[in-house]
Amino acid sequence: MTLVSIITPSFNQASFLEQTIRSVLEQDYPSIEYIVVDGGSTDGSVEIIKKYASHLAFWVSEKDAGQADAINKGMKRAKGDIVAWLNSDDYYLPRAISSAVHAFEENPIAVMVYGDMLAVDEHGKTLNLMKYQQLTLDDLLCFQIIGQPAVFMRRSAFEQSGGLDLTFHFMLDHHLWIRLSQRGQLVHVSQVWSTARYHAAAKNRAQAVEFGREAFRILDWAEAEPTLSPVLKRLGNRPRASAYRVDARYLLDGGQARSSLKAWGRAFILYPPVALTRLNLLAGALLELLGLSKLRLLLARTRGSSRSAKVETKVL
Repeated sequence: MTLVSIITPSFNQASFLEQTIRSVLEQDYPSIEYIVVDGGSTDGSVEIIKKYASHLAFWVSEKDAGQADAINKGMKRAKGDIVAWLNSDDYYLPRAISSAVHAFEENPIAVMVYGDMLAVDEHGKTLNLMKYQQLTLDDLLCFQIIGQPAVFMRRSAFEQSGGLDLTFHFMLDHHLWIRLSQRGQLVHVSQVWSTARYHAAAKNRAQAVEFGREAFRILDWAEAEPTLSPVLKRLGNRPRASAYRVDARYLLDGGQARSSLKAWGRAFILYPPVALTRLNLLAGALLELLGLSKLRLLLARTRGSSRSAKVETKVL
C-alpha cells in the first residue's frame, strides 16, 4: 500500500491546531505518516502536539526560518511516495487522502493531484466553495490559483523541483506548482477534499499586500527561466495583467480599496478580459470607497452561501 506523508507546519495556532491534527489522524486511509514541525510556539500548541505524539511519525518544536523552512524540514524526513502539507489552521475532510491516492493510481504519470476546497471562517462556518478546473502551465503563469490544502504531490517530483523556495512567504505554493507543472501532469479531481480557514490573523488578511508583490516576483523569475520565458512571450500581456488582478484581490481583502481599484485598472489596461472576469473586485472596491463596506460583505456572504448550499452533494 502506498505510504502518504503529511506535513503540518505550526506556529502559534493553538486555537485551530487540534482540529487540523485530528483531520489527518481520522482519515480512513491506513498508511499515513504524519509529521508536525512547530516553529517554537508559546501559545499551548506544543501541549496539543504532545497529546497526539504517539500517533505522529515525528514532531519537533524549534525556531525556524518560516513556513517554507518548516515544510522543507518535514519533507526531508518524509518517506511516503505521496506527500502534502496541511497548515495548522486548515483541515482535511473525510476520505480526502484515500481519494487522492486513488487519483494517482488512475493517473500514473501525474506529479500532482488537487481537489476542490471550502473556505471557512474561524468558527468553521462555510464562506465559499472553491471549485477549480484542469489547469495548464499557461494558466498557472496567469495566476489561476489552486487551493493549497487540496493538493497532493509525488515526493520524487517535489524533490526534483527543489522543494519550496525559502525567499517566498506568501505565494510559495504557486511558485512550486509552476515548477511541478514542468515535470509532469497536474490532475484536477472534482471532489471537495479540504478546507482553508480565513481569519483575522491569517496571512491572506493580515499581510494581504505581500501577495501581489510576490506575484510580480514570480513573473520576474519566470522571465529569467529559459524554459518559461518563451511561454510568457507567447502569452503577451495576460500574465502581468493577471498579477495585477491578484494584487487587486488581496489589497481589497486587506482593506486597501483605493490601491485595489488602481491595480484592477492596470489589469484592465493591459488585458481587459482578465480584469472583466473579476468585476466583483471593481464593485467591491467602489463600495468600500463609497462607505458601503457592509453591503459588500453582505453580497460576498450571499454569494458564498449560494455556493455552499451545493457542497453536501459534492464532498467526495
